[in-house]
Amino acid sequence: MRVAALCDVHGMVHALEAVLGDLGDVDAVVFGGDLFLGPLPAQTLELVRSVDARFVRGNCDREPDEWTRRHLPEEAVAWAAAWPTTVELDGVLYCHASPANDLRPILTEASPPDRFDDALSGIDNRLVVAGHTHMQFRRDRFANAGSVGMPYEDDVAAFWAVVDDGEITFRRTSFDVEHAIAEIEASGWERAEEFVRENLRTPPSRSEATRHFESLA
Repeated sequence: MRVAALCDVHGMVHALEAVLGDLGDVDAVVFGGDLFLGPLPAQTLELVRSVDARFVRGNCDREPDEWTRRHLPEEAVAWAAAWPTTVELDGVLYCHASPANDLRPILTEASPPDRFDDALSGIDNRLVVAGHTHMQFRRDRFANAGSVGMPYEDDVAAFWAVVDDGEITFRRTSFDVEHAIAEIEASGWERAEEFVRENLRTPPSRSEATRHFESLA
């Protein structure tokens, strides 16, 4: 079974649109949480609802900010908050941060083995696929699919993964960055200038993000 794992879209509809056009032959799509909190939540909702997909709840779906609440119908906010914390397909478990929690523990490629052991305690799936820290990596039975809309990869693109018979392949998809910038700057989002500067004009640093997340762990 070929499954597309799309995590942490964060309201970046242009990145998601490019990824959906790049899926190829997949049997299922799993959205791994944190879909709408970002610059263009309403447009992202419209696109997401056009996809036959399974959904995992992220921390930002559970507690959306005021911008997201203002731009999504109440029923959509409630829908996202009610998504399950895990989805299992073909022996692979999909979650946001970890199977037991949509926020903790913090897991990066620099995390110590005992943190992975704790996160996978009691889990016998051949692979667990998550998002949350926005960087692609694999450690034994745990993999991070990356972030479609806000990656920390030293690159401006959309990052996602395909899981095929329990094996994960990391993917990267380009999108029209200048078009995205123009629409974000015109959106009225109070964080638009900062987001464009730190995520689209300049590639976010993977090493800096790793140090930041590990400092929170």
